[in-house]
Amino acid sequence: MKTINPKHIEALIPLINKSPYFLLLSMMVTDIGYGYCKMEMQLDKQKHNNPFGGLHGGVYASAIDSAAYWAVYCSIDENSGLISLDLHIDNLATTSCNKVFVEGKLRRSGRTVCFSEATVTDSDGKLLAYGTSKQLVTNNLQTLNQAILSMGNKALPSKYSD
Repeated sequence: MKTINPKHIEALIPLINKSPYFLLLSMMVTDIGYGYCKMEMQLDKQKHNNPFGGLHGGVYASAIDSAAYWAVYCSIDENSGLISLDLHIDNLATTSCNKVFVEGKLRRSGRTVCFSEATVTDSDGKLLAYGTSKQLVTNNLQTLNQAILSMGNKALPSKYSD
């Protein structure tokens, strides 16, 4: 296992957090490392509720998809990307809390397919949703550097220290 460059992660997290989709859903990555991602999401009734007044299930799906993706990120080569192949979500409960916590975990990193999972909990630790994800590892396709450069940003420091 290669050592992740801390300067890469320090530069990466703010870029993720200011991406349009993360801003739209009020999601924020708080930590990324090999095999995990931690996120928070500020809930807003105007943005996140369904027509019946409850939290929309797509909010959980987006949070789980994002945390599962970033949990895999540190395990793939620098010039590789990821494309979600499958996402399975179990919506278990709704919440009246204003903030939820999302944690993604890598379960298996293969050469072509990776498996990860994520949970959404409220501030009391109640499990609100659980999901699994299969992701296709791509060579020089949908890489982080391609995304960063297409948005007009500078390249990040190298992903790995060694």
